[in-house]
Amino acid sequence: MKFFNLLKKELAELLNVQTIVSLVVAMSLLMVMGNVMTDTIEEAVKQEYTVTICDRDNTNFTEDMMETLKGYGAKINEVTDSSEDYATLLENTGKENLVIIPEGFSEAIEKGEAPEIISIARMKSAAMMSNMTNTNSGAESLINKAVSDVFAQKAGLSAEDVALINNSIKIEAHTVISDKSAEVSSSMIMSKVMMQNMILPVIVFVLIMMTSQGLMSGISNEKIDKTLETLLSAPVSRTAILGSKMLAATIVAMLQAVLFMVGFSSMMSGATENVTADISSTMTEIMPVEQAMEQLGLSLGIGDYILVGIQLFLTIMICLCLSLVLGSLVNDAKQTQTMIMPLMFGAMIPYMISMLADINSIPIAVRIFVYAIPFTHTFSAIPNLMFGNMIIFYIGLVYQIVIFVVCMFLALRLFKSDKILTASLNFGQKSKYKKSAKKQAE
Repeated sequence: MKFFNLLKKELAELLNVQTIVSLVVAMSLLMVMGNVMTDTIEEAVKQEYTVTICDRDNTNFTEDMMETLKGYGAKINEVTDSSEDYATLLENTGKENLVIIPEGFSEAIEKGEAPEIISIARMKSAAMMSNMTNTNSGAESLINKAVSDVFAQKAGLSAEDVALINNSIKIEAHTVISDKSAEVSSSMIMSKVMMQNMILPVIVFVLIMMTSQGLMSGISNEKIDKTLETLLSAPVSRTAILGSKMLAATIVAMLQAVLFMVGFSSMMSGATENVTADISSTMTEIMPVEQAMEQLGLSLGIGDYILVGIQLFLTIMICLCLSLVLGSLVNDAKQTQTMIMPLMFGAMIPYMISMLADINSIPIAVRIFVYAIPFTHTFSAIPNLMFGNMIIFYIGLVYQIVIFVVCMFLALRLFKSDKILTASLNFGQKSKYKKSAKKQAE
């Protein structure tokens, strides 16, 4: 009964209104970001088949080219403006991008020369997503194809000849992983795998930061305002006190993990679903990505996700134990920011490496150093399971269990002794506890 009262107290402190509001806001923001990215990419996909043209050549050839573009399914927006100031031209036409067909365009074609077009696009910011719709790449490729078709027709080539010229080779793409293969482009598999692999590292990184910060601040505050001293002198075992703190922090951490995973999954889904649908619709003869991933052994089953969940749980528990130990060394709120640095770097190093490279392919000396960080094994859990690196995965799992046992032992030793009240990392200065004790003695 005492343990559950302690657990209720710890949960009330960790899972307060401010924390709940912060989690809901964070999840909502991620979902909103996903919707924004969905709308932006939808607009970008539509833009690929929208051509805004200012025809200054105005010949029969350019009119035929317009009709050819419409035959491709492109939407043609024609504007008329003779301004040579391109910023003013965009302002006058109310467009963000357009293509100018200059005078002499048809004449260059008649001479057998490569005609020139002028492509104008407004850049609003340095953000990738905001500039996706402000591009003429789709219009340029469609115009180039239309001109090529006109050239081919002038040369007396049939539509079949033109199609053969434009698609002179057929590519049968196969991707091989270990001893399995599937008829699918490796780029399509890579985009799907990257999307899945981005979620867990972000969740782990955020959890380590939030969990360690919250628990470390709680321990240091209890120590400074003497709440911890009163609690340890109560008629309840210190193991129960430590267990309640650990369990409460774990419950809150797992709740955070679920909410962030839902929000981040929504964001990533919004960022990729339209692109994936567009690719799939234009490559229907190729095996669907999901089916190919299953054939290649990249699809994770329930057992795999359970193993990933175990590693995530161990990572959280290691983080909590270390936060308890480090939090007991803090004398004031300012030192909390300093003491969180080891955990932050311990999470940041594998996080950055897992985002940029395959940990198993980096130099052996660096690999040993990185794998010595217990958090690394969770960051690399999904890739290891996907690509059959089971020995590395299970070695990492055992290593995490050993680190957790050691950290838990240190935390128990600390809580069962009075060092939890007197320990400090004061860099040559006496802790507030020792100062107050000396003052009371005098």
